[in-house]
Amino acid sequence: MFAYVIKRILLMVPTFAAISLVIFVVLNFAPGTPGAQMQTGEGGGAQDASTAGEQRESYRIFKEQFNLDKPILLNTRYNLGRAELETTLTHILNENRDVSPALQIQAQEDIENWGRYAVPGLMDILTDEAASVPLRAMASQRLTFNAQIQNKMVYQKNLSDEERAEVKRIAKANAQVQAWSFNKSDPEKKVTEITATWTQWFEANGQDWTYDEMDKLAITLLDTRFAKYWENLAKLNFGVSHVDKRPVLNKVFSKLKYSITLSISAVFIIYAISLPLGIWSSIRQNTTADRVVTTFLFMLYSLPSFFVAVFLLNLLTRGTPLQMFPTSGFESLDTSQMTALEHIMDVAWHVILPIFCMSYAALAAISRYARSGLLDVIRSDYVRTARAKGLPESIVILKHAARNGMIPILTLLASLLPALIGGSVVIEVVFGIPGMGSYLFESINVRDYNAVMAVLLISSALTLLGMLISDLSYALVDPRITFE
Repeated sequence: MFAYVIKRILLMVPTFAAISLVIFVVLNFAPGTPGAQMQTGEGGGAQDASTAGEQRESYRIFKEQFNLDKPILLNTRYNLGRAELETTLTHILNENRDVSPALQIQAQEDIENWGRYAVPGLMDILTDEAASVPLRAMASQRLTFNAQIQNKMVYQKNLSDEERAEVKRIAKANAQVQAWSFNKSDPEKKVTEITATWTQWFEANGQDWTYDEMDKLAITLLDTRFAKYWENLAKLNFGVSHVDKRPVLNKVFSKLKYSITLSISAVFIIYAISLPLGIWSSIRQNTTADRVVTTFLFMLYSLPSFFVAVFLLNLLTRGTPLQMFPTSGFESLDTSQMTALEHIMDVAWHVILPIFCMSYAALAAISRYARSGLLDVIRSDYVRTARAKGLPESIVILKHAARNGMIPILTLLASLLPALIGGSVVIEVVFGIPGMGSYLFESINVRDYNAVMAVLLISSALTLLGMLISDLSYALVDPRITFE
C-alpha cells in the first residue's frame, strides 16, 4: 500500500500543476481589472500628467506590488521605442480632442504598466528640442513616476536591517526624481534645468537599461505575472490580499474554523442518516414505504439550497411568532462571557439552519446511491450463501452486503471533502457566516485575485486528497481489493 500511496502522490503533482495553470489563465484573461475600484480620475481629458498621476499614484503602487503591471506570459518591453511612447503620450494629451475616452484610459494604463522600461524612450522625447513643449512636459512628468524603483517590500513585516536600509535607499531615490518635472507653461529656464538634470541622472544610471541577450531572455520569460505566480506557488506563498494588504494564507486560516465546523457537521449528518436510510429502503424495495420515502427525497433534492435558506431565514428567524433562531452570524457577540458549554450551545444554535441547508440535498442523493449500491449486491451468490448458512438477516445485510454496496458511496466522499475548505458559498452568504464560501464570494466581487486563487488551489488540492482517501477506503469495506 505504501508504494501505491507514493505513486498516487507523485501523479498528483502534474495534475495539480495543470489545475494551477487553468486557474491562472482563467483569472488573468477574465474580463475586468483587479483592484480597479481603486482608480480615480480616469479619463481626465487634457489634464496634465502630474494631476492625473497624483490621483492614480496609489493604484500604480498597488499594481507594482502584485505584478499586475507586468505582461501575463511574455515580456518584450525592453524593445519599447520612442515612436510607441510618443503615440501613447499624444493620446493622453489629446490636444486635438479627437481621442476617445477609452483610448485615453488605455494609453494611461499602458504608460503606467511599462514602468522603467519606458525611461529610455521618455528621455529621447524629453531631450529632443524639436518635439513640442506639451509633449516634452508630459515626458518629464511621466519620468517622475516611470523612473522610480519598485519597492517590493512595502507589505512585508519583520524586515532585516539590510532590507530596511534598502527600503530607505529606494524611498530616498524615488523622492528625488519626483520633483524633476515641468509644465508646458513653465519658463524656458526651468525646462532647460529639468532637462539637464534628467540627462545627468540618465548618464549615471544608464546601465540599468543596457540589456544583453541573456538579460532579454530572462526578462521575456521571468519578468511576467506567470513566472511570479509559479515562484510564489513553489514557496506556498499566496501573496497578500489586494483589498486589505493582509497575507491571504492568514485570512484563509482565519476562515477555516467556520467552514470546517459547518462542513464536517454536514458530512457527518449526511452519512449518519443517508446510509441507514438507504439500507432500510433497499430491504423494503418497491413497498409503499419505499415509494413514499423515495418520492419525498426526490422532492427534497429538487429544492434549491438558496430558496430553502431564504425561506427558513424568513420563517424561523424573522417570522412572527416563529423567531426561533438567530438571523445571521456564527456566534453571539458576548461569547467571551460564556462558559465553554454555553459557547458550544450558542454556536450550535446559530448553525442549525445552515447545516440543514447544506445537508438535505446530499442526504437525499447519497441515500439513493446507498440504496442502489446495496440492491446491486443483495442478490449476489455470496449473500445467498450467507443466508443459506442460517446467519441472521441483520448480519447478512450489514456485514456481507452493505460493505460491498458502500463502494459508490466512498467514491462520492472525494467530492464532499473540498467542502471542508470551500464551504458553501450560497449558504454562508445568506446566513452571514464569515467562512471560506463568503470569503470567496467577496473576493470575486472585488477581483481580489490572490484570494480567489488561494481558495481555488486549496480546494483543488483537497479534492485530489479526497480521491486518494476514497481509493484507500475501498480496501476497508471490500477485502478483495488490495494495493499490493
